[in-house]
Amino acid sequence: MSIPLIDLKAQYKSIKDEVLAAINSVLDSGEYILGRNVAALESAVAELCGVKHGIGVASGTDALLLSLSALGIGPGDEVITTPYTFFSTAEVISKVGATPVFADIDPLTYNLDPNQAAKRITSRTRAIIPVHLFGQVADIDPLLALAREHRLVIIEDACQAIGARYKGHRAGSLGHTACFSFYPTKNLGGYGDGGMVVTGDSEVAARLRLLRVHGSRTRYHHSIHGYNSRLDEIQAAVLRVKLKHLDRWNRQRRVRAALYDRLLSGSGIVTPHVEPWNESVYHLYVVRSPQRDQLRARLSGAGIGSGVYYPLPLHLQEVYKGLGYRAGDLPEAERASRETLALPLDPEISEDTVRLVVKTLLGN
Repeated sequence: MSIPLIDLKAQYKSIKDEVLAAINSVLDSGEYILGRNVAALESAVAELCGVKHGIGVASGTDALLLSLSALGIGPGDEVITTPYTFFSTAEVISKVGATPVFADIDPLTYNLDPNQAAKRITSRTRAIIPVHLFGQVADIDPLLALAREHRLVIIEDACQAIGARYKGHRAGSLGHTACFSFYPTKNLGGYGDGGMVVTGDSEVAARLRLLRVHGSRTRYHHSIHGYNSRLDEIQAAVLRVKLKHLDRWNRQRRVRAALYDRLLSGSGIVTPHVEPWNESVYHLYVVRSPQRDQLRARLSGAGIGSGVYYPLPLHLQEVYKGLGYRAGDLPEAERASRETLALPLDPEISEDTVRLVVKTLLGN
């Protein structure tokens, strides 16, 4: 029996008729880019987050990139973020000509540590990008306080956390902008690339809409340099179908995560820590152990998928060698990279499958 880390086929089978009807409707319409489905999805995601505006773009990476551009971040600026995340969070900072400044993580949640971020603020700091890693919102209130004190902007990298809550507020409602990815493995994933920026700021929203279409308000007339970053109608139609199921799917993830927690209790394997004020959506169920690699090999030998997120923290990546970071500078991120392991989890995973994963993991 083979158990994948994420079973996308099972989810598709459960909504196949709805999805195919939505795709066929788009094909019949002849409207394929920035049409009615995109507009409806933008409104629905903005409403989910409790903000005014949603702007569909080509990917989660582009959502971050356009956010930085729309907020005026560029050469000479510094942006504080976490070293323990997917590369694009830092890559987009470099792409706009700014400098990523890495601050260490909270060892319990793996999210950006506000105290460490505070130590990295300089006269050149313009923004902070907290990542809501693995489906849990970063501790945003202290970061917002830093932003107010130092006149910074907060860009939520919420690519892994759509639907999550922080003190009752949805991910996406807490920063100046927030960015979502619709990559297929995300909690709300399409069948290709896609992303969205949400914001409560109408001026920023207007600039984002301009940036995503080459800086053009009227066809062939361009007021600024922009990008080609548009969400297509087919992906939007699929995502509209899936959005109706999102809260239920996230609840199912929490139920299975709680089962993992119970079964692994007392095993010596550290299970995810969720702060009492948070409601995680468990994009990934990530455990940790100094014997991570042996545990992963044991699962692999039994045909069970797992994942290492992330094997090398960003401050030690070759591309950022020029920033001067060395091994040992950000010890919590480095230790997490050596010890964490994602176990199979998706809304369709059965109780029996979770039990089998744990039994294999523990060598029983």
